[in-house]
Amino acid sequence: MAEKLFTEFPPVPTSQWEEVIVKDLKGADYDKKLVWKTPDGFSIRPYYRAEDMEGLKYVGKKPGEFPFVRGTKSDNNWFINEGVCCCANDFAAANASATLRLTKGVESLTFYIDGDREITVAEFATLLNGISLDKTPVSFAGCCLKNLAPLRNFIAYLDSLGLEKESVRAYFDFSPVSYLNRTGKLCCDKSFEALAETVKIALPYKHVRTIAVDAYIYNSCGATSTQELAFALSVGSEYLSRLSDLGLKISDIARKIFFCFGIGSSYFMEISKIRAARMLWANVVEQYGCESKCAEKMIIFATTSEYNQTVYDSYVNMLRGTTEAMSAAIAGVDFLEVVPFDFSYRVPSDFSNRISRNVQNLLKEEARFNKVVDPAAGSYYVETITSKIAEAAWNLFRSIENEGGYIEQFKAGAIQSAIKEVSDKKDKNLATRRDILLGTNQYPNFLEKASDEITKEIVSREIPTLMGQPCGCTCAQGDVEPLRPYRAAQAFEALRLATDRSGKEPKAFMLTFGNLAMCRARAQFSSNFFAVAGIRIIDNNRFASVEEGVKAALESGAEIVVACSSDDEYAEGAPRIAELIGDKAIVVVAGEPACKDTLIAGGISNFISVKSNVLETLRGYQEKLGIKPL
Repeated sequence: MAEKLFTEFPPVPTSQWEEVIVKDLKGADYDKKLVWKTPDGFSIRPYYRAEDMEGLKYVGKKPGEFPFVRGTKSDNNWFINEGVCCCANDFAAANASATLRLTKGVESLTFYIDGDREITVAEFATLLNGISLDKTPVSFAGCCLKNLAPLRNFIAYLDSLGLEKESVRAYFDFSPVSYLNRTGKLCCDKSFEALAETVKIALPYKHVRTIAVDAYIYNSCGATSTQELAFALSVGSEYLSRLSDLGLKISDIARKIFFCFGIGSSYFMEISKIRAARMLWANVVEQYGCESKCAEKMIIFATTSEYNQTVYDSYVNMLRGTTEAMSAAIAGVDFLEVVPFDFSYRVPSDFSNRISRNVQNLLKEEARFNKVVDPAAGSYYVETITSKIAEAAWNLFRSIENEGGYIEQFKAGAIQSAIKEVSDKKDKNLATRRDILLGTNQYPNFLEKASDEITKEIVSREIPTLMGQPCGCTCAQGDVEPLRPYRAAQAFEALRLATDRSGKEPKAFMLTFGNLAMCRARAQFSSNFFAVAGIRIIDNNRFASVEEGVKAALESGAEIVVACSSDDEYAEGAPRIAELIGDKAIVVVAGEPACKDTLIAGGISNFISVKSNVLETLRGYQEKLGIKPL
């Protein structure tokens, strides 16, 4: 690389680029137009250059080298993971389902078990019959620290197979903090003593891990990527500290920990989050005096976000899951599960499970994402975001540690408050359409009506989401406020479901007149606006006169008539519409015209615009239409 290519093109300094950008902005505010203020509290510029990577110590490291920002292994292969329910204790049926999935592209399995129940060696033999544990990783979700029999019996089952101990990969999600997060109380009085016992039981098997750091729940509650990462580090640190105090070696503890992250919709941010997670965890473990670099490697289970899923226009969830899976694959996770598109409102069908698997098969076999390790490395943009998110997460992690650690901060309500502050902002941004959730608060499917599968409970934030259920054991509830997972779309879905279940079919008529470009633009805006609440839309190209439009509107029987035109034409046209309509329908003006005060003085009180809080405004119109909230 000593030879410079294209020497006829001299290098352009950043100052010259900035001069051209400022000139093109024509006086517009640079920061407001081009700088992204992330929910994580830092700013992202529109571009980055080589000079921005100066001082990043990890740049230039190879995959598998400390601090593992580029991955913990020399390849980028990951396991396609899928869950199998065996909570009904029909282990033969669960085995049949599991082995069938392995023939359809699944590479690792998560069994959802009843944490209260002892699973015998014989039952493990039934459940895992025909599954080569030296080739297929398995994990068990729903474990309870009051019942270690499943772990002991699984180890006994492994011993009976006579497999090489280093060839088996298995994961049990024992996690006192996860129980605290979901229920507000630690599962057992001596939960950390029980957790230490799981480490001792699994110690002979290097790749049998028994301590789960469940960061997915933070994603499901609307936390930022920085919070998800910082809280995960803090929980992991809590385990290292408490278990080492009980006499366990740091390297033994670290080798038994694995992390579960959600993958959200912010494509580059999620790539950077996973890269930063490996780096920061390696540094945490090193600071505890770990004797082994191997123990500093983070094992990552990634699951696409349930928080982003919608029950209306649910096929869009396929696109969300695909881009989220791409982020995870590029970032180099170890296990990946794509949540089926219909997961939020029914037991996933064979079709939806197949689509979820095939998303990953395409990423591997068609896009070849598994053939290149850390393809984002060297990107000025990704490397800078990785550094920024690492710094922000590290600072938050240190502040938690300085205040007594994760459990103390959770019991004080600080964790819950921090997440709620962020999730409230996200909710407001969705309500005002500063953020778009496709098919929900913008561009809804006008003709869709909720199927019988969509119930009040599914769209209610008072009911835990499917992935937000507490563990399978009979944990006591309630010392402190637990975390409450939800989906971002639920408030809008409840709004629309109220219309669908009202027994009415309210209509909004677009009364278009005057300037063609303006009336069509405002009709399109208004159609999307009212369709969000499930109100049926009657759109029109343009009427020759206000009188012609009013006549058609009254004949349609629409309960809402929306005046759609230019600001100049509202001064005369809107009062005429209101006069002719009278009390036969609700008259709405699309936009914020200069004559708004005059129109209000004349008795017109309903306006919609880009400044409207869509959620609250539509609730108001539902009330006017006699549609009761769910």
